[in-house]
Amino acid sequence: QVQLVESGGGLVQAGGSLRLSCAASGRTFSSAAMGWFRQAPGKEREFVAAISWSGSTNYADSVKGRFTISRDNAKNTVYLQMNSLKPEDTAVYYCAASWGGRPTVRAGEYAYWGQGTQVTVSS
Repeated sequence: QVQLVESGGGLVQAGGSLRLSCAASGRTFSSAAMGWFRQAPGKEREFVAAISWSGSTNYADSVKGRFTISRDNAKNTVYLQMNSLKPEDTAVYYCAASWGGRPTVRAGEYAYWGQGTQVTVSS
């Protein structure tokens, strides 16, 4: 049983920064791989970043060098630090958990999903 709640979204100008947080319930957070996905209006949900239980990471090419995923197992929380934001980063961002343990890019590998948080980047 896992419940995920995202926070930290908002409106920011291009070039600015935001940090998203995802708080997970339960006592098994540390064994799960965690991922961030995003979905813009009229587009399919796409992979952004993921981190394994041990800290291995995976990033989409579009965000590599700008975004950083991290986790604090003691706080049952995963973060997405977003720097140098661009208008094309505008989307609803979703946190997800996978019990497979790998930082996979495949959305179908994630069993639990949060409600999403809106990120809007203006020019």
